[in-house]
Amino acid sequence: GNGLILTAIACDHHLHTPMYFFLLNLALLDLGSISTTVPKAMANSLWDTRTISYAGCATQVFMFVAFVTAEFYLLTFMAYDRYVAICRPLHYGTIMDSRTCVNMAAAAWGAGVLSAVLHTANSFSLPLCQGNALDQFFCELPQILKLSCSDAYLRELGFIIFCFCSGIGYFVFIVFSYVQIFRAVLRIPSKQGRHKTVSTCLPHLAIVSLFLSTVMFTYLKPSSISSPSIDLLLAVLYSVVPPAVNPLIYSMKNKELKDVVRKLILGMIFTAHKLPFTLHK
Repeated sequence: GNGLILTAIACDHHLHTPMYFFLLNLALLDLGSISTTVPKAMANSLWDTRTISYAGCATQVFMFVAFVTAEFYLLTFMAYDRYVAICRPLHYGTIMDSRTCVNMAAAAWGAGVLSAVLHTANSFSLPLCQGNALDQFFCELPQILKLSCSDAYLRELGFIIFCFCSGIGYFVFIVFSYVQIFRAVLRIPSKQGRHKTVSTCLPHLAIVSLFLSTVMFTYLKPSSISSPSIDLLLAVLYSVVPPAVNPLIYSMKNKELKDVVRKLILGMIFTAHKLPFTLHK
């Protein structure tokens, strides 16, 4: 699904707009995050093993933190894009020009890489005093911190708290943007106009809600309800479900994207049927 969205946006010049540019980056991040965790888990399941090398675990943590952090920043920028498009439509082309969009996307990717470097360096410099068995299907920071000495992980815990507080700030910005958006929507006189405007925001709002609710519940749940099976379920919810569901959310509510994807699939099928082949005795 993410691959189809990437191909459709890249190949159709009608989709070369700020909204679809951010969607292309979102699909890249989703593809990266789900490719970081699921293939290794599937390989371990097929070969009936649960091992991963130390370097492989560090790489997995780095990649996953980078993609998830960048996605959070990108969702914030997408909220700003919708705010400008609906609340300041006459200035949209000036504010959201190509250079601004590229700078926003670069900032999201850069923030993800920087956060990943700091988290990975902090976590893997801690001595692991509680063994080397993780109760998870991928290398997850909270699980790694459980293995470290209790007096050594305070610096990483402090950095996580700092990231959480900054994340709250971006969450407040997203909420403020949508409050302004819905106020502007209510001022649109026609019902059809209101419906069309809201339909451009609903996919993004659904993705933000799904992404933030699963991540926040995973990391803020009370320790009393924590268990290996619940932790595994929550990890699947925030690491696998959003990247897999995001293409469906956007394609269901976006007629323009659906038409392009449909043409792309039909074109691939038609091309495959026209390919010549020969039989050899």
